[in-house]
Amino acid sequence: MRRLLAVVLLLAAAVACTAPPGPAPGPAPSGTRWQPRPGTPWQWQLSGELDLTVDVPVYDVDGHTTSADQVAALHEEGRKVICYLSTGAWEDFRPDAARFPAEVLGEGNGWEGERWLDIRRTDVLEPLMAARVDMCRAKGFDAVEPDNMDGYDNRTGFPLTADDQLRYNRLIARLAHERGLSVGLKNDLDQIPELLGDFDFAVNEQCAEFEECALLTPFIEAGKAVFHVEYELPTARFCPEARKLGLSSMLKEYELGAWRRPC
Repeated sequence: MRRLLAVVLLLAAAVACTAPPGPAPGPAPSGTRWQPRPGTPWQWQLSGELDLTVDVPVYDVDGHTTSADQVAALHEEGRKVICYLSTGAWEDFRPDAARFPAEVLGEGNGWEGERWLDIRRTDVLEPLMAARVDMCRAKGFDAVEPDNMDGYDNRTGFPLTADDQLRYNRLIARLAHERGLSVGLKNDLDQIPELLGDFDFAVNEQCAEFEECALLTPFIEAGKAVFHVEYELPTARFCPEARKLGLSSMLKEYELGAWRRPC
């Protein structure tokens, strides 16, 4: 039996050596995902010509419009780069907009050219979002910031539930993690207790204005950064509390250009 097994193994090895090569594999996920720590300074720019000179260790930029060369240039300066994607809303100006069927498009989300998505339709949305996360990985990003992750708490045109949102948010987190990328929970404060273990950091808008920043402390206590911006309040109104809580906070303008005023 041992001699027969040895013959079989030798024949298998010979076939493997002469078999034609298969397709080249895609980029392999990194062994250890990046984990940003509380208090890490950052820059968030989604519009205008990208300013690569801000002296911070983390950049959060548009995944579609930022090039692989720009990501590489930031990496050369020792910075980590987050890939902004809208995963819960459709945008008519994106290159893949025509791939979204009409039945998954809901009400407008308050921004021109954007409509909420029916996140229950994971059969349609999962491959579309996987392709977007693949784009982030191919460009060399370290993490993903998926936006519009709280449709269940808005008027979307669909009867979305909290459970629908949990399933979808976990799906997006899984797509990122399978590709070796970190992922942040955008807003969706009420579901932080359920989703803390699925996300590597948080991104929040206006928690100080709405007196909600304390809800983000589970991320801080878990050693995970909370990247936070305000638009309406002066820094004197929110920075003392932000520093006390350990948030990475700054004042930005709504269009999220290069201008920033950090705490």
